[in-house]
Amino acid sequence: MTNKVMLSGLIVAHNEEQVIEDALKSLHFCDEIVVVLDRTDDGSVALAKKYATKVIEGGLDEGFEVEGVRRNTGIEACKGDWVLELDADERISPALADEIVQTIRYGQKQGYYLLPVHNFVGERHVQYGWAGSFGTNSVARLFTKGSKTWGDGLVHPKVELQNKLGRLTQPIIHLVDTDINDMVDRLKRYTDARAQDLAKEGLPKFRTTLRKGLTRFYKSYFARKGYKEGRMGFLLALMAMLFVVLSHIKAEVEIQKSGR
Repeated sequence: MTNKVMLSGLIVAHNEEQVIEDALKSLHFCDEIVVVLDRTDDGSVALAKKYATKVIEGGLDEGFEVEGVRRNTGIEACKGDWVLELDADERISPALADEIVQTIRYGQKQGYYLLPVHNFVGERHVQYGWAGSFGTNSVARLFTKGSKTWGDGLVHPKVELQNKLGRLTQPIIHLVDTDINDMVDRLKRYTDARAQDLAKEGLPKFRTTLRKGLTRFYKSYFARKGYKEGRMGFLLALMAMLFVVLSHIKAEVEIQKSGR
């Protein structure tokens, strides 16, 4: 990297020993790599320490059950002028690495860049139909410190962004799931976590949730052209709808159990 700016690579993860090493390797061009680990009990710690400049481990005492807390902790720990945020199941290609270096080399502006995303299920590049928590076609992952702040939430919290600078051309490679079974498992994890958030925030009427779920299905399958992916596109739309509806129902059960 040039001396003009410093770039920090950041990964926030839980138990990701199967995929985190390749993510860490793809950040080799960064001036430092920071890894934040939440209650990890697999080989992720050893792999992180092999590649990272700084490894932060935390648990309930640090509030690390909240995704936004983990991510903000990682951003704060970065020393770079710029931060490149990557998930353990994502990869930076050599072409994207070169584009990032050239983009920030002389940039003095404060703000963020959107990076396109190529989502894969197994070896299949699924281009259409991504919606909600199951995938996106672009993400704000390259930013100056102070330009991105994560909100509270156990899963996919809201993000506050300041000053969009543009969009890069080379994509992040996102290994979403290995197969349909993985997709179903992820739906369970995400709805469990989202239900906890909803139980604290308060629930809307079920018909409102159902309408939102149907809207997500429509957006995924029709507006985002999931139909072009055949049965996979239908499955993505179904997952987007079920995430909303199942989270609501699970939250109702949680509230009943706690007597709230």
